[in-house]
Amino acid sequence: MKTLIVTGTDTGVGKTVFAAGLAATLGADYWKPVQAGLEDATDTETVAALSGCHVLPEAYRLNMPASPHLAAEDMGIEIDVNRLTLPQTNGPLVVEGAGGVMVPLTRKLFYLDLFARWQAPVILVARTALGTINHTALSLSALRSAGCPIVGVAFSGAAEPDVEQTIVEMCNVRHLGRLAPLPELTRETLASAFEAIDLRTIREAL
Repeated sequence: MKTLIVTGTDTGVGKTVFAAGLAATLGADYWKPVQAGLEDATDTETVAALSGCHVLPEAYRLNMPASPHLAAEDMGIEIDVNRLTLPQTNGPLVVEGAGGVMVPLTRKLFYLDLFARWQAPVILVARTALGTINHTALSLSALRSAGCPIVGVAFSGAAEPDVEQTIVEMCNVRHLGRLAPLPELTRETLASAFEAIDLRTIREAL
C-alpha cells in the first residue's frame, strides 16, 4: 500500500481541495479518518464530487463542527486510536487530516501523534496569506520533531514568491507548487490547476 498524508497549517487552508486534486491525479483512494461537522457537505463528499475517486467511509462521523476531541465529547464518546489504522487498498491512498498538525483527537493525542505512528509521507498545505511563514515553520518543526517523513509544502492562494521562497529556504523544504484561486471550483478547473503541482516529486515519495 502506498499512502500520502495531506495535512495543513490551519483549518481552511485548502487541503481538502488539494487532496481531491491529488487523489484524482494519482487515481488514488481517499480517506478522512475523522469528520467533525455534518451539517454542510463533508470533506469526503467534497472530494468525491471534485475527484470522482473511490472514497472510504470515515472511522468517526461527529456532529459538531469543532476539534475532533470536543466533537466526540459532545456525543459522549472518545476516539479510539485503534480504529484509526490505515486501511488496506489496492492502489495509492490519500489520507486527509483535520485542521493543523496539532489538532487534538483526544485529550491525550494530537493528529501529529497519529502521523508519527503511521510513518507515511506527509504533504503540508499552506496558504500564501500573511502569517503563513510562522504557521508553516512551526508545522514543519513539529512534523520533523515527531519523525514524520515530509514530501514538501504545497501552497494555496495568490502568488507570493518572496514569502514562498523564504519558507523553502529557511525551512529547507521542497516547494511542491501552488494552487491558484479558482473562480469556479469543478473537476475540470481543479485538474487544470493541478498542472502547477510538482507531481514528479510526489510520486517519488510513494
